[in-house]
Formats: sequence, structure tokens, C-alpha cells
Amino acid sequence: MGDHLKRIGSYLEHLVRARTRHGVHSPFVYDLITHVLRHDVDGPEFAAIEALREDLLESDQTITVNDLGAGSRVLQRPTRAVSEIARTALKPAAQARLLYRLARYFQAAQVLELGTAFGITTLYLATGAEDGAVHTIEGCPQTQRIARHHFDHLGQENIHTVLGSFRSKLPEVLRQMGRVDLAFIDGHHAAEPTLEYFGTILPFTHNGTVLVFDDIHWSAGMEQAWRTIKDHPRVTVTVDLYDLGLAFLRAEQAKEHFTLRY
Repeated sequence: MGDHLKRIGSYLEHLVRARTRHGVHSPFVYDLITHVLRHDVDGPEFAAIEALREDLLESDQTITVNDLGAGSRVLQRPTRAVSEIARTALKPAAQARLLYRLARYFQAAQVLELGTAFGITTLYLATGAEDGAVHTIEGCPQTQRIARHHFDHLGQENIHTVLGSFRSKLPEVLRQMGRVDLAFIDGHHAAEPTLEYFGTILPFTHNGTVLVFDDIHWSAGMEQAWRTIKDHPRVTVTVDLYDLGLAFLRAEQAKEHFTLRY
């Protein structure tokens, strides 16, 4: 209950502090709001992905989960129903579409995802990075197996899957990628590993890289990690969307932090 009340409190604080695009004077962030955050279209290309989500929600399958991340607040059993995991762990369609729009708007060719799960957000990222590739790491063999089935089913060939812990596999994946245009850091909602992955990814970033952190208000530790990321000298612009945090490394921008309602 304490965590639940804290999340309510942090969300109310977010609403009080949040600005709309009319309160934003940065041309870069104003354009981001106009062309990415608010430009939400439920296009026909998403129908097949959402059909997979529905199949997961209606599934009667159970799997044994080897969870190498922070786990679920709701589900702590090693054997879980696929439908329950889908209800509690999958990113909502609106957030998944935002990831698609970020990949498309910034023309991301090398996309990194930490936390494949059932591959729903992976498919949105891969659709957005249509001329690029998504490299996605997952620690659970059973969830990765389902995700790979989804990728094969939709014929999405620009996804490279890696099985193993983020800590052990991330350096190898980054060397293969050469650079990171967009990173979605999900799957391990704790401060220390989040900052470790941020530090590991940073040498492979460039001025136009977009870093997306999931559940930045998940806990006091994640909020502290987000503050540390905001304070990093290479991070110039951040956008707090409550569920997601966006960090930009644009050297030409003055350091500025935005809390937005969109």
C-alpha cells in the first residue's frame, strides 16, 4: 500500500508541475510535442501487433518465468499465466505507439531495447525503424520464445534477439551495433542497474541519440536514478512524461528539463 500511495503522490506532483506545449519555449521540445508526443495516429500497420496483444490477453498458457529484472509488483510466482503477465507487464498501446513515433521521427537506424518481454514494444520499434534494426535483450527464455514466434508470425526481419542478462550481454550487443540512435531501457526497474546500463550505453551514443527510460517514477530509487541521469554533463534536455523519461544529448541545447502533459 505504501508504494501505491507513493505512486499516487508522485503522479499528482507530476500533474501540478507539468506543462503543455504552450508553456514550452524550446523550439526542439515544442516540435517534439507537436510532431511526436501529440501526433498519435492508430494506423493500420498496428492492427496485426494489437491482434497479438489480444491473443496474449486471452491465452490460457502458463510459463515458467526466469525474471532477471526487478520483477512484477503484482506477480511473484515462478510459474505465471501468460494472460496475467500481458495484463500487468505489457506497455499500453499508446506508449508503444509513442516509441514507434520516436523511432520514425528521429530516423533511428540502430535501436537498442533492454527487455523484450513478449515483443509487443519491440514490434512497434521495429516498424518505426523500418530502414534500421532493433537489437533486443531478454533474460527469460520462455518469454523470448513467445516474442520470437511473434516476430516470425509478422515477418518482421529487422529484429535481432539476444537471450541473457543485460549485464552480461549488453557490452557484446553494443559492440555489434557500433552506435545507438535510440535506446529503450526497460525490464530492470532499480536505480543501480539502470545507472549501470546508462553508463555502459553512453560511449556508443552521439549528439542525436534518444534515450528512453521506462517507469522513472516506479520507486524512490528510480526517481533518484532519473535525477542522476538529468544531472549528467552529457545530458542536455530531458522530458518527464511520468511513465517514460526521455533524455537527449544535443550539445547545442542549453541544459533544460521539462515535465509535460501531452
